[in-house]
Amino acid sequence: MTMVLAVIVFLVGSRWYRFRRPRGSPLTVIASVVAKAWKNRKMFLPLNPALLNGFLDAKNVEVHFTNGSMLNRWLDKAAIVASENGTKSMVTVTDVEKVKMVAKLIPIWSTCILFWTVYSQMTTFSVEQATRLNRHLGGHGFEIPAGSLSVFLFLSILLFTSLNERVFVPLARRLTRRTHGITSLQRIGTGLTLSIAAMVTASLFEHRRRRSITSPPLRVLWLVQQYFLVGAGEAFAYVGQLEFFIREAPERMKSMSTGLFLSSISMGFFVSSLLVDLVDWATGGAWIKNNLDKGKLDYFYWMLAVLSTLNLLVFMTFARGHDYKEQPRWVDSHTKCMMKGAEDVGVGELGMGDLNNNNHVCVKV
Repeated sequence: MTMVLAVIVFLVGSRWYRFRRPRGSPLTVIASVVAKAWKNRKMFLPLNPALLNGFLDAKNVEVHFTNGSMLNRWLDKAAIVASENGTKSMVTVTDVEKVKMVAKLIPIWSTCILFWTVYSQMTTFSVEQATRLNRHLGGHGFEIPAGSLSVFLFLSILLFTSLNERVFVPLARRLTRRTHGITSLQRIGTGLTLSIAAMVTASLFEHRRRRSITSPPLRVLWLVQQYFLVGAGEAFAYVGQLEFFIREAPERMKSMSTGLFLSSISMGFFVSSLLVDLVDWATGGAWIKNNLDKGKLDYFYWMLAVLSTLNLLVFMTFARGHDYKEQPRWVDSHTKCMMKGAEDVGVGELGMGDLNNNNHVCVKV
């Protein structure tokens, strides 16, 4: 019934929605650039970039020019003007730069997958752990369903999302003098760090639980701490990833970049299943058993903690080398500026005295 009401509300408001006519598929643009770059792979790039197809037109639009890497130089070849039956290349510099921007998202995307692998443990092994704990409230009173422990995960998400906006961001804004306080990559890094802490905590608790199986079972509330840490991590990582993929994507490819972000969640669950199968094969079933009391789930959690730590180091390397897309900001009703090399800058922080600063490119409109 709730979904029916949601559909009705959605349809009622459809007359006020803003629709944009589709201008081709982003995948078509990516495929055409890659295909053209491969076709022109043996050609030499002109020393003057103005000779590339559409370069002068691209200078008049919001295109983030990227240079330097071997991949970028290879993609630039897609815009080489070549006469084929009297026609020019259909790939422009603007198309090439859009593909470069998408390519820059892939390294960060790949390092976000393992966070969701950790997250998936809260819906699988952690639930199984809960079945072997004392879940009664008040002696022999109400017994907490094992699957309902995920409510602590969502409570943690709500708590830290609120604290993030009301405490952490204002504090970071004062320290960094950035409008958003911390960057999207810093949010993701915080989430990855908390996921490591969650796996270390989960491993230590599982080790303690297995040592006490001959004693009265531990109370289920001890399990809340790992849910709490993963929920806190999601409050940072989810917001950071969503913000990063939307901000850094080309203007006409934002929906695709959002899908790319969501695919990291599904990939995380697939990686979890793959790791379980690999560990089960490598250990001969010694670590993960149907009866957790006879297995070594804490070793599996330790393995995830180590992998997550290595993943965090790789993420930090990618994040340190990431060049943020220039974000347009309005100084007044007639002046639009692009901030170089920074994720964001507040309108109030960008005054008229900054118009001549080398860190900004401003145009009258």
